[in-house]
Amino acid sequence: MRLDKFLKVSRLVKRRTVANEACDQGLVEVNGKPVRASYAVKEGDRITLRSGLRTLTVEVAQVPENVRPGDAAALYREVEVRRT
Repeated sequence: MRLDKFLKVSRLVKRRTVANEACDQGLVEVNGKPVRASYAVKEGDRITLRSGLRTLTVEVAQVPENVRPGDAAALYREVEVRRT
């Protein structure tokens, strides 16, 4: 699954276009490296998302084909939340 789609279905970002823009601006990193929205997300990847004064790091738990809204929180585990 593409990174922008994963961010949207996991409810980490509200819209896929917002996820695309964040990737283009270098606000999203996977395993410590800035990536494009087309990056293929795999289980075990660590995604860092910067938004305003908050930095959220999550670890991908699963990458299913179909996701129901109630199952979104099961897709990742929060590793760290930092505020600056």
